[in-house]
Amino acid sequence: MNRQNTEDPFVRYTFWLLWALFLVSTLAMGQSKYTISGTITDKSNGETLYGASVFLKGTTIGGVTNEYGFYSITAPQGNYILNVSYIGYQETNANITLNRDQKLDYEIIELSTQLEEVVVTAEEPERALLRKPEMSVLKLNIGTVKQMPVVLGEVDILKSLQMLPGVTSNGEGSGGFHVRGGASDQNLVLLDEAIIYNTSHMFGFFSVFNADAIKDMKLYKGGIPARFGGRVSSVLDVRQKDGNNKNFAGTGGIGVISSRLTLEGPMFNDKGSFLIAGRRSYADLLLKAAGNQNSVSFYDLNLKSNYSINPTNKLFLSGYFGRDAFKLGNSFDSSYGNTSGNLRWNHIFNDRLFSNLSAIASRYDYDLGFSMEAFDWKSSITNYNLKYDLKYYLSNQFKLDFGASGIYYDFDPGQVNPTSETSAVNPLKLDRKKAIESGLYVNAEHQLSPNLTAQYGLRYSAFTRLGGQALTDYANNQPVVYNPTLGIYQRGVGIGETDFAKGDAIETFGNFEPRVSFSYLLNESSSVKAGYSRTAQYIHLLSNTSSATPLDVWTPSGRFIKPQLSDQFAIGYFRNFKDKMYSMEVEAYYKTVDNRIDYIDGSDLIGQNTIETEILNGEMRAYGLELLLRKNEGDFTGWIAYTLSKSEQRTPGGNAGGLGINDGEWYNAVFDRTHDVSISAAYRLNDKWSFGSNLVFQTGRPVTYPNGQYQYEGLSIASYAPRNSDRLPAYHRLDLSINYKPNRKPQNRLKGEWVLGIYNAYNRKNAASISFGQNVESGANEATRTAIFGIVPSLTYNFKF
Repeated sequence: MNRQNTEDPFVRYTFWLLWALFLVSTLAMGQSKYTISGTITDKSNGETLYGASVFLKGTTIGGVTNEYGFYSITAPQGNYILNVSYIGYQETNANITLNRDQKLDYEIIELSTQLEEVVVTAEEPERALLRKPEMSVLKLNIGTVKQMPVVLGEVDILKSLQMLPGVTSNGEGSGGFHVRGGASDQNLVLLDEAIIYNTSHMFGFFSVFNADAIKDMKLYKGGIPARFGGRVSSVLDVRQKDGNNKNFAGTGGIGVISSRLTLEGPMFNDKGSFLIAGRRSYADLLLKAAGNQNSVSFYDLNLKSNYSINPTNKLFLSGYFGRDAFKLGNSFDSSYGNTSGNLRWNHIFNDRLFSNLSAIASRYDYDLGFSMEAFDWKSSITNYNLKYDLKYYLSNQFKLDFGASGIYYDFDPGQVNPTSETSAVNPLKLDRKKAIESGLYVNAEHQLSPNLTAQYGLRYSAFTRLGGQALTDYANNQPVVYNPTLGIYQRGVGIGETDFAKGDAIETFGNFEPRVSFSYLLNESSSVKAGYSRTAQYIHLLSNTSSATPLDVWTPSGRFIKPQLSDQFAIGYFRNFKDKMYSMEVEAYYKTVDNRIDYIDGSDLIGQNTIETEILNGEMRAYGLELLLRKNEGDFTGWIAYTLSKSEQRTPGGNAGGLGINDGEWYNAVFDRTHDVSISAAYRLNDKWSFGSNLVFQTGRPVTYPNGQYQYEGLSIASYAPRNSDRLPAYHRLDLSINYKPNRKPQNRLKGEWVLGIYNAYNRKNAASISFGQNVESGANEATRTAIFGIVPSLTYNFKF
């Protein structure tokens, strides 16, 4: 039967006809179409430009540069005008004759008159942006970030992102953030591809990102590209500057709490460049001078260099070092920090194939000292990451990304050491945990028609918890059990141990993670987009507080802790008005997360070697509507962002028994905000004066209040309402800033400006927490409201040369 089908004349002739047509079309394409590729850079400093547009005028043929400034477009043979554009830069036009494959690099000139304009999303022609299937993405240029008033006068990209829809803060003065109802540990934060585990300095008053060293940043709230994995809520991709390869230059600032200095310049006979940026606070020096025994300080250092081996090979070496120190008299001290490094190799195989190989190391650690109890506590998480990413520009209508990565984790949950012979604390070392996470991905951007473009991809991720320690076995395989007599969850009964050798795999997980999104261009000024993505997260932050703290411990998935799995759906409408002067973005989303860790009442997370006895696996869901209205051009620019959302969690008892946490009912997640409104505005009066303002309103954070009390053996015992059924008062504040640039002669290389900022201008005492107790004198119950900030003025002098 198979032989007859193979010899059927119709089948045979059809096969050869199709093969001949394929060969003819391939030869025709090879004869009539050619590829232009190259790199787009800033002419003043040689920085590559991510998102610069390269188009052939009079056609729909074009593209944008990747993270390293590389582009590739293909067009029929002929004569064209090649247009290169980037927001804030002069357009460049060049006449080209396309009769062969060509490598064309361009340096474009920055427009100083446009430096004050606001750019919120990707910097590319509006039609291309509307057509691009990328959605749920936020981008701010550094010029915009530096205009926005922030606390204590320090420019902060994280607080700037919190002014955009779908992103909320952990609380007053906090450097953490939540995205679309997700927890802070569900955000993958990358600095030059290295994972940053704690983004805060001074317990959240500053972030680890020095704006003078940052080139660009992109936040993926949904529709996360397949090349990213490991988190279920968002990806914040931050890129450092490469360094000025034209001239030696510097920028810096002197503020009330901290100062900073960035130096950059060419090296290797102009084949490379370097950047070094340092920042330090001096609150500790001020407190010491005032005779105060308390101390708080931080420093960070950004380093980067690059070297062009030849036109097709380039090396990058970057690093980050940051540290915080806090001391409370002679009773308590703490230090914590991030360290990361990345060696990258960019290679251009040909005019259509670009690759990047990265070897990355990252570490976060903290050290706590308790003088009165005479012991120290140390903990850390370290990872080593090798990844290889490739991009193939098959045609203007089809681009392919593919690659692989592998991460080795070393979790050190804690070690306690007594600091004196009289200490009552015994030495304790918790079991180290090791794991490997790997991923393979392929992703395509495909223009199916002039109006319809799709982006679709698949990632396969695998995670193996490695052996090297003995693990506790529990009766009925239950590390948590329900006590029906007391109505509480308790630790399970240990019945022995299973010893796993270093080469053993304790548990292995694997997940397919499909990602797909579509964009349909309705007309020249509007489009609709829709997308779906599945993501997996294999490591978990152990914290029963509302925001990241230096005490937080990370743990891998294993026998009793399953990986988190998220499915997110989103749909949006995008439109430009009045020749792109105004724009509107509306998105709706629905997200679920399975296997979200929740904590039993009275859980103890510190010094716990069997963390599985403190938690139950639950689920989350979040949904909402986001609106962003922008004014993009003119002396007065800004935006209005509004988010209407709901974030909930549910944790049934499952095999542990009982109804579960909160009787197994849905309850508000601690980061739920029903309403979130942010208004940001900037006004440029003239070359000397400009003004900025932020207005923020948020629904209060969910909390659990006592709803009654009873007497037991002479003691007043509080009873509590269902979990997170109450809320703190609504949060709102107004920030203002004034920028003044003194007269300066054009020939003067040193340029400076003064920035006066007022955080919380009308002195709103926003509640960080409310505690309940009894008045010592009257015995009456009372609530105490704690606020961190009132009005905070600041003055900073910024300079560059």
